Amino acid sequence: MTSWLPLSPWLSVLIAAGLSTLALLLLESGRGRLPHDHPTGRSLHERPVTRIGGLAIWAGFLPVALLAPSPVAGGSAWLVAWLAVAAVSLADDWHGVHPALRLGVHGVAALALAMAMAGDEAAKGSAPMSALAVAAAALAFVWSANLFNFMDGNDGLAAVMAICGFGAYGAAAMRVGAPCETFLALAAATLVFLAVNVPPARTFMGDGGSVPLGFLAAVFGFAGARAGTWPEWFPVLVFLPFAADATVTVVRRLASGAHLFEAHKTHYYQRLHRMGAGHGGTLLFYGVLIAGTSASALFTLATAPAAGWPVLGAWAAAIAMLFAGIDYHWRKRTR
Repeated sequence: MTSWLPLSPWLSVLIAAGLSTLALLLLESGRGRLPHDHPTGRSLHERPVTRIGGLAIWAGFLPVALLAPSPVAGGSAWLVAWLAVAAVSLADDWHGVHPALRLGVHGVAALALAMAMAGDEAAKGSAPMSALAVAAAALAFVWSANLFNFMDGNDGLAAVMAICGFGAYGAAAMRVGAPCETFLALAAATLVFLAVNVPPARTFMGDGGSVPLGFLAAVFGFAGARAGTWPEWFPVLVFLPFAADATVTVVRRLASGAHLFEAHKTHYYQRLHRMGAGHGGTLLFYGVLIAGTSASALFTLATAPAAGWPVLGAWAAAIAMLFAGIDYHWRKRTR
């Protein structure tokens, strides 16, 4: 898909930031009529907060995504899949949707997109994706969508991850002359949203913001790797702090027999928050990790791409040690 209106990277950033600012002002003016996130068993908030601030992100992102060259094989199929994920997530924010239905929509959208990407590559004469690779890609898309949602409980956390992550995608794509406008627009739109999401947050991203962001993190990362824009390790390293926290927590809960959809506050970032770091301290701790993995990914890509997997392994070991430290202090606190 090519653009019918020439967009430079910086014009894309300006359009996205401007439209997101306008949408945020409109949402702020009507905040009393918007759905609120009320404190629950898994909440780190002590008061109700509006929870559809993600609409401001999409107001800036979508026009650029429609105008800019597609960064994903298969033309506009990724936009259709993203719209399905965003629609069910927004419906969940407004009225509530059964988890099975939400996951069903995520699964159908992810599988359809993975098949469209495989078909597009085959039509272009590229090495065909195996059925196993298509299924693995679809599973990664679904998991990434939900891990972003798992991690969107502390003020500013998901927004900072998106800004650094999609900003890194944009920088890496720009470096090799690949389409970067969509990535940079998404980072810019989220940066505007962060202004009302830093502690103490006035607006929450909500499922309508966090779930589609996670979906795009995996879709764009996979598409870039298939296109040769970056190696396979790059998107994993960029989003490693979120992937590590959510994955380790879910695996531990499943191993202990906990119900997957049961409300809880046992993610590492939630423990850190509850041990006294609060929203600000937790955001600082994870923000340093997020900036570190994103910067390391870009530096390694530019200077020594072959060292990507060892760098990823080193970061994984460092994060594991930090998690072990949180575990240690958590056990001391709860004795």
